[in-house]
Amino acid sequence: MTADTTTAKLPEGRYGKSADREADRRLKVVGAVCGVLGLGVVAWLGGSYLLRETAINGSVPTFQVVSDSEVQLHLSVSKGDGTAGSCTVRSQGSDGSVVGLADFPVPAAGSSYDTVVSLRTTARGTTAELLGCTPAK
Repeated sequence: MTADTTTAKLPEGRYGKSADREADRRLKVVGAVCGVLGLGVVAWLGGSYLLRETAINGSVPTFQVVSDSEVQLHLSVSKGDGTAGSCTVRSQGSDGSVVGLADFPVPAAGSSYDTVVSLRTTARGTTAELLGCTPAK
């Protein structure tokens, strides 16, 4: 009995050509590069959004309906020292419609700003909510 020392060859045409394997490898590399670039863009956009949004933050801890045409609210804002901006506040009626909407300026002095403001309404307001604060450009 003698042992066959020849190496077995793969059947022709069954496992694709070497050019196909090279094209697959290139496609995987291009896909990985595009994926990394896409993640980088998402991270950059998310970071810039967070930095922009955290420059000035506000809240409306309390409000009081004064009359059918006015709501007084306590506007509390925390911000970086020297950062000015404005905060948008709205009031809704009992049916959910917007009855008052206004922007209130926030001065640059200090790192916080607390004040009571009056929001004029077209009908009796039942809520007072802060929509957001934006730094001045």
